Amino acid sequence: MPLSDPHPRFDATGLPPECAVAPEEMLARADEASNFLKALAHEGRLMILCHLSTGEKSVTELEILLASRQAAVSQQLARLRLEGLVSARRDGKAIYYSLADTRAERLVATLYDIFCKDAAAD
Repeated sequence: MPLSDPHPRFDATGLPPECAVAPEEMLARADEASNFLKALAHEGRLMILCHLSTGEKSVTELEILLASRQAAVSQQLARLRLEGLVSARRDGKAIYYSLADTRAERLVATLYDIFCKDAAAD
């Protein structure tokens, strides 16, 4: 007979006891997480967030960095603003964007570590 059970005990939700969350709260958080990830689940929006993680950029700068037309960049920025992930500031005729949500910043850093860090080292 083993001294300790190699399998941790789980509550009815299938989570370890220290992670137990009320089902209603879990559903609300899952919905929030799903919407957050949907906003990031577009190559153009993800690239915008990656570029903004290095600092504020104008729409023109983002167009150049993304090699994309202004209309396409503006459309993706509008979605990111709607989700509260970026904020805008006007300076004369130029509009500058920056990250407005620390969750996006943290996720971009994590994605960099997983997908880009090794490539950057080469």
